[in-house]
Amino acid sequence: MKILMPQFACRLATEEGRLLTETFISPSREECRKHFESKGFCVLSVKKDWKKIEISLSQLSRKVRDKDFILFNQELMYLLRAGYPVLKSLEIIMSRTRNRNLLEVLLRVADGVRSGKNLSEAFAALGDRFPAVYKAALQAGEQSGGLAQPLGRYLEYARNIEKTKSRVRRALVYPSLLLILSFSLLMVLINFILPRFSGFYADFDADLPGVTRFLVGFSLVIRRAMPFFALGLLLLTAAYFLLGRKEANRVWLDRLKLGLPYARRIWLDTGTALFARTLGLLVQAGIPLLPAVRLACQAIPNRHLFRMTAAVPEDIRNGQSLSDSLARCGFFPGLALDMIRIGETSANLEGMLAETAEVYDDSVQARVDTFVSLIEPVLIIVMGILVAVMLLSVYLPIFNIITVTR
Repeated sequence: MKILMPQFACRLATEEGRLLTETFISPSREECRKHFESKGFCVLSVKKDWKKIEISLSQLSRKVRDKDFILFNQELMYLLRAGYPVLKSLEIIMSRTRNRNLLEVLLRVADGVRSGKNLSEAFAALGDRFPAVYKAALQAGEQSGGLAQPLGRYLEYARNIEKTKSRVRRALVYPSLLLILSFSLLMVLINFILPRFSGFYADFDADLPGVTRFLVGFSLVIRRAMPFFALGLLLLTAAYFLLGRKEANRVWLDRLKLGLPYARRIWLDTGTALFARTLGLLVQAGIPLLPAVRLACQAIPNRHLFRMTAAVPEDIRNGQSLSDSLARCGFFPGLALDMIRIGETSANLEGMLAETAEVYDDSVQARVDTFVSLIEPVLIIVMGILVAVMLLSVYLPIFNIITVTR
């Protein structure tokens, strides 16, 4: 499959008479020509760059990185505040964009705006590559007559979520490295060290210690089972991704995740924080509560929990309060429900939703930090035991051999 927007090689002439060759991704030759003519160049020729057109569609269909998308929206907000029209702002940003995926997206969005669509409609035409809450924030800004303020609120929302994700990732880096190192050490012991020493010990008539015999036998079993273990791991990984393609299977897998003792609380707190933060953003942007709740429920990452919120919009439509509707789901914590109830009665729902999100973001971070603080010493102890067992299994037979030779 080929790239949807081809790349063109353009020969240009400046006002001073210098000749340039530039490449540019564009939906057509005409759009490419207009792009360079708007910058004051004289376009001599426009040809498709066949050397760079063979790019897989799967690569281009990947979502734009969160950091790149946040930076794009930040630039767009500043340009809109400065009074630039939407299309002109997009063209300015595109002229500086080097990220290929983001440039592909902006070209399609600009083409949609140029054809008469609103910015929210142009992003909606891209499907699920961007969160629904972003498109809803844009739509609310267009209805209110100004995009800069909703973009500012979305940027704050996106930065908070990215900050939480980064903190969790940083907390898990060290124990992950320890786990990989422990596994690598075990593999080196089983596949390289013990087989060499077992051949060396076989030349002597000394009895091997029990720990050495055990490890030699264990390494033999592991080496024989390694191809089957690798094949089983590959099949399990393939099955996981294949099952994840269907919605029913994703719900079943996410329900299994909730069965893990320590992870369950983390999933629940994460879902509560994302729901509250998303709903707060949408309510603050002026979106009515009913469609805002539908979008906020979609922000819950666990599909099983998302299914449990299916009746919330209908309950609100029938006259129930938001807090009572959420209470019927059965998984929102009591503190979150109380805070939302206070926000409803005090006419400060968006403020209390933001407070709720902060409380449960901090709760998730505290639980992750606790897990890391518990797992780190356990992994260090395991590594120490592995090293000790390896040294004993290698050096004890040497002492026996020295005794026999004497």
